[in-house]
Amino acid sequence: MAATARLLVIMGSGETSPTMSKAHRDLLARVGPGLAVMLDTPFGFQENADDISAKALAYFRDSVQRDLMVTPFRAAEGTDALEYETTLARLREAVYVFSGPGSPSYALAQWSASQVPAVLAEKLRTGGCVTFASAAACTLGPFALPVYEIYKAGEGLRWLEGINLMAEAGLPAVVVPHFNNAEGGTHDTRYCYMGERRLSLLEAMLPSDVFILGVDEHTACILDLGAGTATVAGLGSVTVRRQGRMSAVVSGTTLPITELAGAGSRDAPIAGATVTPPPDPLTADIDRFERAFDAALRAGDAPHAVKVVLELDDLLHDWSRDTTESDLLDRGRAGLRAMIVRLGEAADVGVRDPRLVVAPLVDLLLDARRQARADGRWADADNVRERLLAAGIEVRDTAEGTEWQLR
Repeated sequence: MAATARLLVIMGSGETSPTMSKAHRDLLARVGPGLAVMLDTPFGFQENADDISAKALAYFRDSVQRDLMVTPFRAAEGTDALEYETTLARLREAVYVFSGPGSPSYALAQWSASQVPAVLAEKLRTGGCVTFASAAACTLGPFALPVYEIYKAGEGLRWLEGINLMAEAGLPAVVVPHFNNAEGGTHDTRYCYMGERRLSLLEAMLPSDVFILGVDEHTACILDLGAGTATVAGLGSVTVRRQGRMSAVVSGTTLPITELAGAGSRDAPIAGATVTPPPDPLTADIDRFERAFDAALRAGDAPHAVKVVLELDDLLHDWSRDTTESDLLDRGRAGLRAMIVRLGEAADVGVRDPRLVVAPLVDLLLDARRQARADGRWADADNVRERLLAAGIEVRDTAEGTEWQLR
């Protein structure tokens, strides 16, 4: 049975990370059984394109519990007629089309003279789900941001012509994923690495009726074209920006698409505003496991410390399928190795407080010493004290009683 749901989904990032697996499952459930495909064009130029495809397929199989087929269209040049028509046929047949990381400008260059945009637009009219994330998401509007050319190569500010699937939702909007990015640390990398200064200049280049739709990282904007609703899911927000004024729609909100289109015109200007983005979910989890490991060692709880190590290893395995390039996995692996080293050191000297190990024996000897003193056997009492001292245990008699400590 053909899918009846008509969904255009924009993911800001994390499209193959644990944070978005539930979103994919829910979307696939809405369109029902049928072919699910990945369009590989945005990363088709990369030398590791096969690895990216393999990671995505493993992610959907293991984390989303749905098999995904790659619909290859890595380059317009060199693709023969049979391959091209097969790709279009699979796109038409699919109930779920996914595309994600790579380069927006490269993808547009390959799609510009093809039928791919028209096939995707028809799918949104007749039934199915188109989920574009990260680089692919940039292409969805009437204009597209050439991120790498501006941010990495230092080229002049400009917009490219997009495939404008947003028109199917009635939204004259350009899409800016990674809207709350904070990788820059000391410099502003919000707004898909453009920062406020460059985005303001880019915004001024847009026609007056076109606004910016920003989607935070690990966040999805689900446009249900049949129901006429927009739903925000995931960890962040979706932001409508018009001429420097922004209105955010938080996760868990559903509102009419028409209301989303009208947002952003009534709020105070945000130029110069300080935005504190939420912590990256992988960073937050690594920090949480490191704190738990420290607490387990302080408590002398070796089994729990080992449990934390194993859980962190599972977490890193889950995130290893994410196709987004990041050094966070390296940080997590470094933390994991440090935990293993500390467990080895603890095993060498013992995780438990040595006082807890020897306390029962010391208490027995001190009871014998107290009895000897009560009986007037002072030599026996002194002998017990000297033997304990020779074993590294110092005994002190105070007004409150007898105390001891390891030397």
